[in-house]
Amino acid sequence: MASISARVLASLLRGWRESTSAPAYSALADRIRLLILDGRIPLGTRIPAERDLAAQLQVSRTTVTAGYGELRASGFLDSIRGSGSVARLPTRAPIPIENVHAGYLDFSKAAMPAIPAIGEAAQRAAAELPAYLGESGFDPIGLPVLRAAIANRYTARGLPTEPEQIMVTIGAQHAIALLARTLLARSDSALVESPSYPHAYEALRLTGARLVPVSVTTEDGWDEAGLEQAIQRTSPAMGYLMPDFHNPTGRSMSSELRERMLGLANAQGTTIVADETMAELAIDAGDVPLPLAAYGPAVLIGSVGKTVWGGVRIGWIRAERQLIQKLARARSAGDLGTPALEQLLVKNLFEQYDSILETRRNQLREGRDYLAAALGEAFPDWHVPHVAGGLTAWVNIGEPVSSQLTLAARNEGLLLAAGPRFGLDGAFERFLRIPFGYSRDETDRAVSALSAAWASLSRGPLLDQNFLAEVV
Repeated sequence: MASISARVLASLLRGWRESTSAPAYSALADRIRLLILDGRIPLGTRIPAERDLAAQLQVSRTTVTAGYGELRASGFLDSIRGSGSVARLPTRAPIPIENVHAGYLDFSKAAMPAIPAIGEAAQRAAAELPAYLGESGFDPIGLPVLRAAIANRYTARGLPTEPEQIMVTIGAQHAIALLARTLLARSDSALVESPSYPHAYEALRLTGARLVPVSVTTEDGWDEAGLEQAIQRTSPAMGYLMPDFHNPTGRSMSSELRERMLGLANAQGTTIVADETMAELAIDAGDVPLPLAAYGPAVLIGSVGKTVWGGVRIGWIRAERQLIQKLARARSAGDLGTPALEQLLVKNLFEQYDSILETRRNQLREGRDYLAAALGEAFPDWHVPHVAGGLTAWVNIGEPVSSQLTLAARNEGLLLAAGPRFGLDGAFERFLRIPFGYSRDETDRAVSALSAAWASLSRGPLLDQNFLAEVV
């Protein structure tokens, strides 16, 4: 059974007593509940003994005992003989699992609704499918027609690519996990950005690798000195980076840093994996950098989840042929191939991909500007950075209360991902990731809910005990 130490839990609980007038035991229970809800304490994890956590937090054991008692009463902890207290979700909730989002405005995801062209592309794909029914359907590489379309897209972006350099995956997350499983061994180091995409952290940790963070900020972008030192001193086996419209900060890496970083990585034997799922979502006019692999050896990940629709689970890996073959051999441990019908659908959408991207850019430009104006009016003390592309704003709320604000927002019908969800060991309590790919009406509702939640912090948040947030 997995466990979390008192020291690690205390770091995740940083600031748990601030900006609330609730009793200490209730504030502690509130924060642990949030850590379970957003996945920072995985379900089934044994939490520390009351005495150990009390010592780490420098509070009385009675406070921790009462907090744990509240969590047990609300269904978030189980007491198991011989195993202590284990994190879980309430099972007595009357809400069916498929309706768990009902009634909430979900801003926990950086996503947009489906493009209208999906319907027609799906009909064409269904008509094309019979030509493939004589085959087994188990293909770890991907349909040649889609691999060729993806390769042509890279070539058009300035990176000559052959279909043999492409593997089609079940979305970008599948690609991240497959690469991590193939490139990393237990005790290896893996270079990551901080903040970063939380599900990438999870995939890398599952390999047993040690994560080496490098700071990215909205003001300065990458800590260049820190990045160089991390590569030279730890010789990571793999680096996972988002050089284009980084999630969540929105920053893009300069051409000079791309070239210098890849040179250092190549010298140290580090395989750099670039997540380019946001790469073509530029909002402002200007020079768009070439794909990272145009500057040196790098593996690229892409998908249509951010541009077309999250429900179309098609992603891909661009790498040298030798690595693609290695990935194909390793893939059967997790899956046996990508669905053919969805591949044909995406192949058809690539025929109008430039038009799709232009529509998305216009939507995001309007959404970004509208959100910035609305937040500026409602929260003049918050810092809303200007981002040139992507789907999110990494907003500095000025106080280390992101987790508490996220809890309060739930009571106003708004789901958000707390800032620490994107960091390691509980960092980023002063930040909130707010996506801007939503309609004006939804943005107005979100800002109104945030205003009410912000005002309620001093009264102490109430909690919805039946919702498990997901972050995309």
